[in-house]
Amino acid sequence: MRNQKSKDKTWLMPVLFGVCMSLSLVWGYQLESSDHIDIGDMKMLVVFIALSALIAALVRYSWVKLLRGSKKESRRITAISVNREKTLKKGYTGNEFFKVWMLIAALNFVVLLGVYPGFFVYDAQTEVIEVLTRSFNTHHPLLHVLLLGGSVAFFHKFTGSYNAGIFFYIFMQMLVMTWIFTYLISFLKKHGAGKKFRGFSALFFGIFPTIVMYTLCSCKDGFFSAFLVLSVILMMEWEESEGRGQKRRKACQIIISAVLMMLFRHNGFYAYIVFAVIVLIAERALKDKDKYHRATFLVAPIVIYFCINLVIGHVLSAETGEHQEMLTVPIQQLARVYYYDKDSFTEEEKEVLHSYLSEEALSHYTPRISDILKMYFDNAAYEKDKKSFWTLWLHKGVQNPMSYLNGWFLTSYGYWYPGAVINVYQGNTVFTFTYTDSSYFGYEVELPGERKSLIPFIDAFYRKLSIEKFQQNIPVLSLLFSPAAYFWMFIYLIITAGVIRRERGMYPWLLLMLVWLTVLLGPTYLVRYTIYLWYSIPVLVYTVLLHNSCAVEDL
Repeated sequence: MRNQKSKDKTWLMPVLFGVCMSLSLVWGYQLESSDHIDIGDMKMLVVFIALSALIAALVRYSWVKLLRGSKKESRRITAISVNREKTLKKGYTGNEFFKVWMLIAALNFVVLLGVYPGFFVYDAQTEVIEVLTRSFNTHHPLLHVLLLGGSVAFFHKFTGSYNAGIFFYIFMQMLVMTWIFTYLISFLKKHGAGKKFRGFSALFFGIFPTIVMYTLCSCKDGFFSAFLVLSVILMMEWEESEGRGQKRRKACQIIISAVLMMLFRHNGFYAYIVFAVIVLIAERALKDKDKYHRATFLVAPIVIYFCINLVIGHVLSAETGEHQEMLTVPIQQLARVYYYDKDSFTEEEKEVLHSYLSEEALSHYTPRISDILKMYFDNAAYEKDKKSFWTLWLHKGVQNPMSYLNGWFLTSYGYWYPGAVINVYQGNTVFTFTYTDSSYFGYEVELPGERKSLIPFIDAFYRKLSIEKFQQNIPVLSLLFSPAAYFWMFIYLIITAGVIRRERGMYPWLLLMLVWLTVLLGPTYLVRYTIYLWYSIPVLVYTVLLHNSCAVEDL
């Protein structure tokens, strides 16, 4: 009976995984090809059932293979001496760490010369203008505004060159981020990763184009994602550390990393609050003896972040009161219903809607991005009367559930459908080009910067990857550049870790998952919002699939 229950249990997760992934593939294909979901398509229903069964079987088979391999390895591990085990748990020495760090940094630096002064894009001009005009608002994280805008303004004042400031900021960011990547590789060595896997990881962080793009990009997402993954790794190390002194030092490191993570993106703050609450509740239920120590690095970052943000905002007299970022999905849903079925609105409902979004604004509805609608949204009207907005939104949602579902999924399906082509800016003219085939990456240098490549063929290569379909059109290879492919790999690895119990203390990865959930409520799907998935995969692949630890239950 016990074996039968175990088998039933271990079939449940593969089936759930298969159903969810199959649904994402079927619905994603429909959204990509026809801009809406068709639940009455019988052909797609057959495909859904077949894919669900196939994926579930493959997942189950992979777990059986992993479990058999881990059992053999567990018998071998028992013969290894204690001294050997301790040796495997040592990370890089200072000299080794520096060499690996400089290797990854050098690989990135070559690209930086090729795209000099770096990728100055995604609201970069706006943030610099805030510093130059001394007019701040809380739309963008103020720490990032000060660091980026301050660097550009400082170097321009003394050199007369905006490029110098852009290059300096991106160069310093590159050093910090590559240091974090090296720390991740050192973590792998502590857990027994060999030279080949560590070398592969170093090359992955040093040359894989998607990672390099954001290591050398002025947008806040690179820093945010690096500190997010670092926070997760530090929490895992805290769980492994022994002694009050070690735990205290590691807790301090977690607090610093988590605060910096939250200071670079607002959604990091919201995700961390939810993460802290979930972990604290779980600890209370499990009566964890370390809960009071863990509470320090769960609560302290939230308090410190709030205080720092409050002080910076007060000192800079930053304006607040913007709501459109939080209302992206409701705005998009209402606009979709109005765009396709205007006659379903009564005159009274139109009057309420137009108090927040004008007729002109609603005419600019585009399925995959809500940026234009957000620009038109009347925050003052919303501040004055929030109830009418939500009453209208709820009423139209009850009348048009599929329109609401399509309106939401069309701005987020690129995060969970591996076949999605990232081209949400199609037709938009920016500083140096117009998006046509792809908007995988911003690529350009916004004013007041100017591209002056020192290695033109590298510049041409990254331009091709960024604004042409190129890699997104190549079967299999395209998955390496797909946010959704990394997401499903992440989910598979996390579930695998839980089901076959290969590694303890995996709960910190919940933080990364919560951050991913916040992007589903964002304005569109872009690689920049999920680049942390690329950073986390080498660690998860090793700790879950390759690490020599023991599985403890049969499938």
